[in-house]
Amino acid sequence: MMNTPEKPALKVLLCSPRGFCAGVVRAIESVERALSVYGPPVYVRHEIVHNRYVVESLRAKGAIFVEELDEIPDTGAPVIFSAHGVARSVPAEAARRHLFVLDATCPLVTKVHREAEIHHRRGREIVLIGHAGHPEMIGTLGQLPPGAVTVIESVSDAENFIPRDANNLAYVTQTTLSVQDTAEIVDVLKARFPTMAGPHKDDICYATTNRQEAVRCVAPMVDAMIVVGAPNSSNSQRLKEVAKRAGCPYAALVQRAADIDWNDFGAIGRLGITAGASAPEVLVEEIIGAFAQRYAVSLETVAAAEEDMFFPLPRPLRVSQAAE
Repeated sequence: MMNTPEKPALKVLLCSPRGFCAGVVRAIESVERALSVYGPPVYVRHEIVHNRYVVESLRAKGAIFVEELDEIPDTGAPVIFSAHGVARSVPAEAARRHLFVLDATCPLVTKVHREAEIHHRRGREIVLIGHAGHPEMIGTLGQLPPGAVTVIESVSDAENFIPRDANNLAYVTQTTLSVQDTAEIVDVLKARFPTMAGPHKDDICYATTNRQEAVRCVAPMVDAMIVVGAPNSSNSQRLKEVAKRAGCPYAALVQRAADIDWNDFGAIGRLGITAGASAPEVLVEEIIGAFAQRYAVSLETVAAAEEDMFFPLPRPLRVSQAAE
């Protein structure tokens, strides 16, 4: 009888918190609730959250994803705006076409939109710190007239920025940035422009901050780190960067267990696992299961913060909920 070789031992440190944040839960529940109340189809402008598994599961239930409103026929079916937020022109076009809109924009993104508007009304030139081209950035830029906002992506951009009036500036940020990178950019801007106004409370959302802090705790303790998330998810990409910066020798961003390159995980003894704010826990479990097939896995959770944030659904969906 052949002896089955013993699996090598692997200690898996699970970062906590990880995965879905309150804004993502609200956005996904908005689509599911709309499908339940109004029936399919439900149109969704842009991926509701940046996760292929989530998008495909909602598509299977009757959600139709589009990038722009002109892809939607004249319809009475619900049209949902994604968690990332939209430019002002989008709801204006929806109103012109009398579309039934449910806005699933994360309230923390809406907070940044309102801050930018207030600074603009007060006559300030606005700096928006973030990654150009990200849907959240497009939505924030679209709150104000062209030219009112300058995008700053790096310390170098901050060093080279030439304002119209150095004494009349304000900054806002994308909600899913690296806390450390953003602090470095803000430090440069404030050193150059001491009177620059900022948000009353950091724009980087609680979930981004907490997930990065958990990774910072775990990264020095492991041989490798897996971040479960999509390549177009800003907060997931930042988690990978934070792991490397905090001392983890190797960090990989993967969407599913099938994406794991096992050549990169040879003789490891300790593995960290986290998940971006739009990655469901079922995918974390799938990846743990894939490692358990190859290693004798023991699990430990490392908690950096407790989260109890909750955002109510858009009002029409709350009304229908109360009526049941």
